[in-house]
Amino acid sequence: MYNFSAGPGVLPEPVLREVQAEFLSYKQGVSIVEMSHRSNTFATIVEQLETRLRRLMHISDDYAVLFLQGGATLQFSMIPMNLCESGRFAYLDSGTWSKKAIADAKHFGDVVVAGSSAAVNYRELPTWPDTISDVDYLHVTLNNTIEGTRYTEFPDMDVPLVADISSNILAEAIDVKRYGLLYAGAQKNIGPAGLTLVIIRRDLIVDRELPSYLAYSKHVDTLLNTPSTFSLYVAERVLAWVEAEGGVEEMERRNEMKSKLLYDALDTSSLFHALVSGKERSLTNIPFTTGNDTTDEAFRQFAETRGLIELGGHRSVGGLRASLYNAMPLEGVNRLIDVMHEFEQEGQDVSYKNV
Repeated sequence: MYNFSAGPGVLPEPVLREVQAEFLSYKQGVSIVEMSHRSNTFATIVEQLETRLRRLMHISDDYAVLFLQGGATLQFSMIPMNLCESGRFAYLDSGTWSKKAIADAKHFGDVVVAGSSAAVNYRELPTWPDTISDVDYLHVTLNNTIEGTRYTEFPDMDVPLVADISSNILAEAIDVKRYGLLYAGAQKNIGPAGLTLVIIRRDLIVDRELPSYLAYSKHVDTLLNTPSTFSLYVAERVLAWVEAEGGVEEMERRNEMKSKLLYDALDTSSLFHALVSGKERSLTNIPFTTGNDTTDEAFRQFAETRGLIELGGHRSVGGLRASLYNAMPLEGVNRLIDVMHEFEQEGQDVSYKNV
């Protein structure tokens, strides 16, 4: 069984087996889900998680690492709340998640859309503004999980750069020093749902009159409330796996190889084609289609009977999508390509009932 879900995404099998073995008794103690988040044992897990993350992403001490909840969606509000100075925020509108971020930011100030690719249904990326000023920050979604686009060029900006890295964190190298704030839901490349990472430059953390959980300053170097303990534990184990496998550089190399294989198969297929072309193609999320909704659904069911699951496109756009996160093995991509060829050979009108 190969899981191509965009999130919660596939996790490394060795980590899942380790979690299974430790679930009832973590280090000869209670279950990990019963353990107090204030215990010394759990404090060690959190310390190791932060240490591994800093090492893997080269995060310097002038950045704080926060372990939060609420997914990236809560960050759509927390970012303008906490970075508000003038009350003007700039956004690049590159897809579904940036649209949601823009909508939430409007509750806290004036939003300047510095570029948008809505006119082409987000099949391309908006260009970076030549200059941007008189705003508190510029927000960008580095990898668009739904649309399958990815930024690879990052000009210097005169304002803090804020980035959603939910679907490409640890999948490719990210130069943390170029950003004021990075955030990511963990459920794509790091662990199970329930954990959100925020990496923020310390000079941007200001005490504000906000409800306690919504203030970044209350989360610095501490766990304010009971966190998603299981998610933190699994995340630490996943990061240990990434380190053992060769780090982010090795993950990026593998992801480039996997995505190239699938893009090459799509580009040479007589039936399937990718929805994004050129250098803006995502390494981790590849939307594709046959050009016919009925045939797309027939292929999804055909693939499912052959052990390939979660290949349906996002409900907002339809079609098909393969997410190739770090834990997706090369064998899974090769299997998908083989099943695509099999489907092509059997004819476009094949249906689930006929297989």
